[in-house]
Amino acid sequence: MTNPSVKMARWSAGHPWRAIAGWFLFVTMCLGIGIAVGGQAASTEDFRIGEAGRAEALAAEGGLQQRADEHILITAKPGTGALDARAADAAARDAAARMKRLPEVESVSAPIRSKDGTAVRVEIALRGPEREGKEHVDPLLAQTAEVRAAHPGVRVEETGGASVGKGIDELRGEDLSRTEIIALPITLITLLVVFGSVSLAVVPILLALTSIVAAVGLSMLASHVFPDVGVGASMILLIGMAVGVDYTLFYLKREREERARSGGRLSSRAIVELAAATSGRAVVLSGLAVAVSSATLYLADDVIFSSIATSAIIVTLVAVASSLTVLPALLVKLGRRAERRAERRARRGKAPRRTKAKDGGRITTAMLRPVGRHPAATLAVGVLVMLALAAPLLNLNLTDMGRETHPRAIPAMQTFDRLNAAFPELKAAHRVVVRGDAGRADEVTAALRALADRTENDGRFTGTSELSTSPDGRTSLLKLSVPHYGSTDEAQSSLKALRDEYIPATVGKTGAETAVTGDVARYTDYPAHQESKLPMIIGSLLLVTFAMTVWAFRSVVLGLVGVLLTLLSAGASLGLLTLVFQGTWAEGALDFTSTGSISSRVPLFLFVILFGLSMDYQVFVISRIQEAVLAGASTRDAVLGGIRSSAGVVTSAAFVMVTVFASFVPLHIMEMKQMGFALAVAVLLDAVVIRIVILPSLMLLLGERAWWPSRPSRSSGPSRRADDPVVTGPSMENVV
Repeated sequence: MTNPSVKMARWSAGHPWRAIAGWFLFVTMCLGIGIAVGGQAASTEDFRIGEAGRAEALAAEGGLQQRADEHILITAKPGTGALDARAADAAARDAAARMKRLPEVESVSAPIRSKDGTAVRVEIALRGPEREGKEHVDPLLAQTAEVRAAHPGVRVEETGGASVGKGIDELRGEDLSRTEIIALPITLITLLVVFGSVSLAVVPILLALTSIVAAVGLSMLASHVFPDVGVGASMILLIGMAVGVDYTLFYLKREREERARSGGRLSSRAIVELAAATSGRAVVLSGLAVAVSSATLYLADDVIFSSIATSAIIVTLVAVASSLTVLPALLVKLGRRAERRAERRARRGKAPRRTKAKDGGRITTAMLRPVGRHPAATLAVGVLVMLALAAPLLNLNLTDMGRETHPRAIPAMQTFDRLNAAFPELKAAHRVVVRGDAGRADEVTAALRALADRTENDGRFTGTSELSTSPDGRTSLLKLSVPHYGSTDEAQSSLKALRDEYIPATVGKTGAETAVTGDVARYTDYPAHQESKLPMIIGSLLLVTFAMTVWAFRSVVLGLVGVLLTLLSAGASLGLLTLVFQGTWAEGALDFTSTGSISSRVPLFLFVILFGLSMDYQVFVISRIQEAVLAGASTRDAVLGGIRSSAGVVTSAAFVMVTVFASFVPLHIMEMKQMGFALAVAVLLDAVVIRIVILPSLMLLLGERAWWPSRPSRSSGPSRRADDPVVTGPSMENVV
């Protein structure tokens, strides 16, 4: 039965202009329909997790949900000495009056002076859900600018969740643009070195970019089922450039090999079909692995991971589709042009350009030499190195990245620091929500007042409290200020005391439903939720990796090998991530301020994406080994030859991936920085240590047992070595 990838390649190669036009029409339609329908952003309700999320739902039912708060901060201008009280009061009154007139504003407080008299603030609550505040903050920022201009004697600034969120979005957009500027030229240069041809170097980038554009449009449609949290475009760019270039590179490399091997005896269409039968199948398997692995993120029961999973799945499948449909058409057109050049050279009496690379690159050959001679020793050394790199993982500290961790390149964050220095009671707050019968409202209120009294003498609280009750009397909310950021031990301790001691001793005795939310609770409950989901998702990933490897190669042993090697890669990269970002020694080199922790989303994201991406190399390398075995080579010759013949393209593909991922390290957003670093390190270790040292050592030791329970039936004809491919033009393989 004909391989479906071969069928698609055959049609595309036979109708190249239709295939090319059809692909660009598909991309245009995806983007056009996506823009026409529009995307759906995640709502406040989508982010509710754990006890904090339950408390927020209770508060919303009673109309006491948290609003987006902004603060107008008025301080002395730098270098002017003490704050002019009258000038500050005038500016505060002006700001309050202006804000009250805005339809976006729910309420405005009276001017509040700091205890040391160095600052005055005005608090503004915006209408609508908390997370939608950044969409309505522009009029407030405009009014603040006018107040600043009208009162030049003092410094007038604005900060808050909405203005900080807007600043983050703008900074993320600038960072992504910078990432494209870094990644695209390096990718192009890498491909020029690999292929020695501008046209062949441009093809992978063109297909990757068009896949990204189509995926952006499709993700807008998908967001109506899986709402976008604002990271979809980042994930599509991150994953799309990596897999888009990788899949095209694998296909192109095989087409070049088959063309060189045929020596002009086969047409371009026949060569493309041969490439589709081998690399086309590997691309499909790799793409399915990435998509299925990404789908396990849905098990996290988290809108952020659902959005990431959706983006990764869409862009991966679109990249696979581009490799199977339009790529064969482009290769046929380029192949025919190469054939015409060859004919012209022949008429002039010039010999065709042919460069053999049977023995692999110098570095690969040098690394494989001890592997072939002492596989047990090299396996032990390789595994010990990876385990040593993974060792810092024992001290992994997972936390949510609170607002205080956002980059100070955002002006609103600089104001945030000055605001919290002058008003430490604003650093964090607990919100105790109680839901009960309206007839017991007085009892609940008394219990909440008793709770507030108990915290007054506790240094972990400021002693400042605010009590409110819903109009129907069924919901009450007590706000308790904490003079510490949510990430600190003091804030965490105050939450534990509140939940375990103070609430059971007071409002807990009323029998009403009680839950705690607020800055500290959110910071605590989210990582706890992720940690609870991590074992189930990792278990699912292990099962998926095992099942897909067994399905691809009919080998239980290789399935177990794939699982173990991917765990080694993930463990080593997480260990390095912990070593670098939980310490302070690399702050200057990587431009970050350590929080002493790793974002709770990073390990889960790394495991899922790495398990999928590592299947790229697993499928490609083992496919080459399996081909040689089926052609009659011994397992030993097949392993060493397959590694040599695939090392160049695997290393080139890894270099492209590492470049794309590493371009996220200079970003300002800590979470993106950590994700980029972890993925770049993981891919590098996977391509070099795992695929060139550990995998061949292990397969050499296993021998024929590597294929258990199947026994590959060898060809009775002349055998083809795994490293038979012949490539034309200069190639990175001659070095690697």
